[in-house]
Amino acid sequence: MSTIGPAVLSGAKRRLIGRPRATHELEDTLLPKTLALPIFSSDPISSVAYATEAALAVLIAGSLAARHDILPISFAISALLLIVAVSYSQGIKAYSSSGGSYVFARENLGVFPALLAGAALLTDYILTVAVSVAAGVFALTSAAPSLAGHRLLLSLLCILLLTLGNLRGVRESGLLFAFPTYAFLAVMYVMLGVGITKCTVGTCPQATVPHPLPVGAGAIGLFVLLKAFASGSAALTGVESISNGVSAFRRPQARNASQTLLLMAGSAVTLFLGVSFLADRMDARPSGSVSVLSQIARATFPAGSSGSTFYYLVQAFTLAILILAANTSYQGFPRLAALLARDSFLPRQFGNLGDRLAYSNGIIVLAVAAAGLVLAFRANVNSLIHLYVIGVFTAFTLAQAGMVRHWLRTRSPGWRWSAALNAIGATATFVVALIVIATKFLAGAWMVIIAIPLMILIFYAIRRHYRAVARRLRAKAHAVLARREIENETILYVERLDAATREALWYARTISKGSFHAVHVPFPGSDPGIGPRFFQWTEGDPRLEILGEEEEPLDAMLDYVWRIPHGDTSFVTVVIPELFRKPSLLAAVMRRTTFRLKLGLLREPGIAVTDVPRLDGDFDEPSRAVCVVPVAGVHAASLRALVYARSLGFKETRAVSFAFDQDDARRVESDWRKFPTGLPLEVVDAPYRDIGKPLLAYLRQITADPEAVAVVVMPELAARGVDRLLHNQRALYLKRLLLFEPRVILTSVPFQLT
Repeated sequence: MSTIGPAVLSGAKRRLIGRPRATHELEDTLLPKTLALPIFSSDPISSVAYATEAALAVLIAGSLAARHDILPISFAISALLLIVAVSYSQGIKAYSSSGGSYVFARENLGVFPALLAGAALLTDYILTVAVSVAAGVFALTSAAPSLAGHRLLLSLLCILLLTLGNLRGVRESGLLFAFPTYAFLAVMYVMLGVGITKCTVGTCPQATVPHPLPVGAGAIGLFVLLKAFASGSAALTGVESISNGVSAFRRPQARNASQTLLLMAGSAVTLFLGVSFLADRMDARPSGSVSVLSQIARATFPAGSSGSTFYYLVQAFTLAILILAANTSYQGFPRLAALLARDSFLPRQFGNLGDRLAYSNGIIVLAVAAAGLVLAFRANVNSLIHLYVIGVFTAFTLAQAGMVRHWLRTRSPGWRWSAALNAIGATATFVVALIVIATKFLAGAWMVIIAIPLMILIFYAIRRHYRAVARRLRAKAHAVLARREIENETILYVERLDAATREALWYARTISKGSFHAVHVPFPGSDPGIGPRFFQWTEGDPRLEILGEEEEPLDAMLDYVWRIPHGDTSFVTVVIPELFRKPSLLAAVMRRTTFRLKLGLLREPGIAVTDVPRLDGDFDEPSRAVCVVPVAGVHAASLRALVYARSLGFKETRAVSFAFDQDDARRVESDWRKFPTGLPLEVVDAPYRDIGKPLLAYLRQITADPEAVAVVVMPELAARGVDRLLHNQRALYLKRLLLFEPRVILTSVPFQLT
């Protein structure tokens, strides 16, 4: 049976997202304003496709006559949008870095307000993807009703395509998405120009409304108007995205970001007011099958007219811009998650740059969360919209309040004007946040109100864990090196007598200076003759102990290991040979006995697990062994692995660090000089932020000598339960990578965190 190997997976990945980019290429990925606008502004620009309709749906449900209130409500929303945009431009000038609401609140209001802003924005970014994609697919099915039954599948497919586009990198996604955004702006301004002209000269066409939503007959009170205002305020979503991505702009970054923000606000306001004006004059209303924007476009460009083609262009580019509106979240969510990760409030993996210099982990998590929402709400825009807006207005309020505090503290030139502007923004957005909560709580907003505090609790729990781990690794570092005598008992696990066992026997004999334990565990289905004999177990070898038969060899091995003293100053090394017919990761996992044995032993303190994998073939004893200890950071775990490696007694023991950039290299070298290890540290460049290939190249320099074998001693942080998700799985990745590498023996030295 054929298997999918690492090379095949790597090739497929390269075809999907492109070649890796080196860290020094980061400057080449920075965006000019022409590309930054479609990347960061597609969400607020696209909101004209549903913001007017969302407000109208509330008004119509109250009374048919209330539909004419859409214009004053739209003016109020537009004024609020401009206030928020100008306020954020002030913040960008004050903090010339990414972070937006989170940074503004953290620097001026403290940790809790910053986390509240961060949780609110992360929630809103996820909802933006779900709502934008669902609205885009609704625009498609408005023009092609035959596709209405496939809304869910189409929505999930759109999320997949957006994810792949963003995994290719920020600049590449800009090149991919620029044309649809600018095309949408062009066709919308043409439609508004033609429609407004017709209405101005007295020939305003009337919209056809199939399957209109039910109309209310009650009186329109303040509550209904406020609810309509809150629903229409979806037009403001995404305004903060540029402030979250300042670092993605070309230099001067703050100025370019501020200019792009104001250009985006101007475009969004004119489009929103134009659509609301035409909806009022053309009597367009929410429908169960056709969007308000589609009704306006069809009325402006009736079927059979010379401009009827424009209707389909409006629909096509509305679909495109609504789907691309989610791209704003694909830029904002990963960057904000990276900031939270660097402050230890999210798993550190969110701060890792992927092959294409994008925050790949954040992109993938965003896609999974948005797809879950789309599935849960069956891609229904009206259901999803009730969860929307709360998060973004909460973040708006905290950001503007933080900037008021900033101006009052710094009193820089023009601070009074800036403070007044941010105060107006904070007050306005706070009022809107209260309105949204009051009017949409029972319609589904309660889920967001519960989710945000839960996220904050998770943030604090993650930071507590990281602080506890850092304190422990730091405090124990000197204690590890203070141990003068390190004892090491060796146990050779023998499942059968084959080439892998023969190599493992040589290794056990080498590191134990001749005295070690050899054990065999009979288990159901095993061969009592210890498998096909590749060699004879001789009297010169230690006595092969046959342990009691168990359902799982792990249980018998643990009982055996527990009888041998081990702990901080003594190790038990369990050597496990594995023979493979071909390099198959699936085969390695399916070897249930050895896989479970290695996994279980790693949870025990004081145990080092040595894997001796071998493909079919004879074994010739090497004359030279080089021990290599990869060092990612200088702390108790890496120093413990180094102490263990030196206790093995090899003539050559090397400590090697793989640095992603010069700052990384200088940091590790500086930390290394603080500890008297007695070994120099080799620093190897890893410009693609992946230590796998540089490590392989380093080891192959050793194994290029046919008489040499490389022994890799891998430090590994061993956590339990959900805590494992908070730590980089680099050790697991490297073990998978080196599993079938010829003449490489891999030892894991776990440092137990609990």
